[in-house]
Amino acid sequence: MRFTTRTAARSVSSMALAALALVGFQATGQTASAATGKTPSVVTCTTANTRLTVTEVSRPVNHLLVTATNTGTRPCYAYIAPYLRAGADAQAPLAWAEETTPQAVVTLEPGRSAYAGITTSTPEGEGGAEETTLGVVFADRKGDAIDKEKTLQLPKGGVFFNSTATVTYWQDNAKDALSW
Repeated sequence: MRFTTRTAARSVSSMALAALALVGFQATGQTASAATGKTPSVVTCTTANTRLTVTEVSRPVNHLLVTATNTGTRPCYAYIAPYLRAGADAQAPLAWAEETTPQAVVTLEPGRSAYAGITTSTPEGEGGAEETTLGVVFADRKGDAIDKEKTLQLPKGGVFFNSTATVTYWQDNAKDALSW
């Protein structure tokens, strides 16, 4: 009797586990297909699907903060760092601060922002000029400039830039963009 009860209990347990596994497998398949149908594809952030601003910060000194806010309906990737042109006559974009490379590409959900910190000048820099505009161009996944330039007015009617001016990679928060 005892042997029969154990065998029956094991059979019932095995069938219950098999049924649960089947239900779990079916639910997983339904969830995956439902998610696939509803998840919007991610696009590259551009001047067409973001709002760009540049602001002066009190700390650290000689720094600005560029903010890119996703105004689109789909998530977008803010690849690498922005190409920045300080002033209309700039010959080359600001250098990227390689030490600020994030762990992953910054993904902006609609309404969310990415940040890039700019060091405008340091005492070690050479030359320089007061600039009134900042040209911003996004990069694609390969680091190539894409889209057309968006020109922003710099705060206080102008900001001094010299040869040491650099920009961080896109960060998912302002603190990281300004902490280097």
